[in-house]
Amino acid sequence: MMTEWRKVALGDVCTKIGSGATPRGGKEVYLEDGPYTLIRSQNVYNTGFTRDGLAFISDEHAESLSNVEVLPDDVLLNITGDSVARVCQVDPLVLPARVNQHVAIIRPDPDKLDATYLRYYLASPETQAMLLSWAGSGGTRNAPTKQMIESFEVRAPTDISEQRAIAHILGTLDDKIDLNRRMNETLEEMAQAIFKDWFVDFGPVRAKIEGCWRRGESLPGLPAEHYDLFPDRLVPSELGEIPEGWEVKALGELVELAYGKALRAADRKGGPIPVYGSNGQVGWHDQKLVAGPGIVVGRKGNPGIITWSHSDFFPIDTTFYVVPKDDDGRMPFLFFALTGQDLPSISGDSAVPGLNRNLAYMNRQLVPDKLVVDKFNDYASAIFFRRRCLEEESRSLSAQRDALLPKLVSGEVRTEDQGGDVQI
Repeated sequence: MMTEWRKVALGDVCTKIGSGATPRGGKEVYLEDGPYTLIRSQNVYNTGFTRDGLAFISDEHAESLSNVEVLPDDVLLNITGDSVARVCQVDPLVLPARVNQHVAIIRPDPDKLDATYLRYYLASPETQAMLLSWAGSGGTRNAPTKQMIESFEVRAPTDISEQRAIAHILGTLDDKIDLNRRMNETLEEMAQAIFKDWFVDFGPVRAKIEGCWRRGESLPGLPAEHYDLFPDRLVPSELGEIPEGWEVKALGELVELAYGKALRAADRKGGPIPVYGSNGQVGWHDQKLVAGPGIVVGRKGNPGIITWSHSDFFPIDTTFYVVPKDDDGRMPFLFFALTGQDLPSISGDSAVPGLNRNLAYMNRQLVPDKLVVDKFNDYASAIFFRRRCLEEESRSLSAQRDALLPKLVSGEVRTEDQGGDVQI
């Protein structure tokens, strides 16, 4: 039986629509941690809620915003600034929470409109274009008003179970993408932990010195065949005690920080080559500038941010890319070494902070024996390969979700009431 569809105004099917406010005292009242989260526009993305840059407020300030309490499943819509129209659902792990004046809460009646269906409907290309047209264009955007949001019509199946089936299909894809992201974070943490143990804490060397590790024996993370790779003494150096036979060199002896190249967003062709800015990937292109794998270092805007590229890549002119001074294949080691250099601390204090590469070249870096670095690179390369596989899978899932989204919320593609299988 074909499901009927209808248009409903949000004001007729929602129990709450409204934006918040900044607590009295402004940013001065924000806490590093606290009993209540204050959700701001930087936490709301079409791809999902992000905890980056979360603010926290006290019980007293939360009470002053009690009329904008965020509940589980609430849909959050950015209504001002360059992020206008971005939409997601709240992450329940940040509750209890309030929203500031840049974010609107939209809370559907669950018997009339499924909240997750609404989130995806608002994120669809057609709806995004409409919301952006409300906000206008140019340097200053107008804020969609409460009345505009209340009057906005959503096309949805009359059967709430069909809405939930659509939301389930899209949510399952997003859940897998999020799982891949969290797995990649764990994989990088694993590589970071090995790097820290071997090259910062000197765990294997200390284990030999203390007699906890003997030839022919294995320790957790240290197979017996690794025993002879590590020295059994620590000696003085300008960085403090280091393993015997290892060196301290200037960073400039190890790498060149080469300039990226300008590539406007309008000129990017959307091919298979990732484009990197100072804070990570910013798009795709059809031509490479640098053969991968490689390392990108933020130069302007987000100076000193270190990003790994699994493949050929295009670093734009707000970045440097790393060119090793030798052919020893130290690239994975260099990635973690640069991450530990705290390069952001040597950026300038101008309106647009920039990394001074000549100062960066003066930083001192511990250089272990090549055999130890090679063994670390074996571990790190295997981890990076797994990360690349997960990232490619997520890109494929994102493309599938983006293709399905407008078709599902328009009724062009329908689902079965049971099981959520797609019916075309």
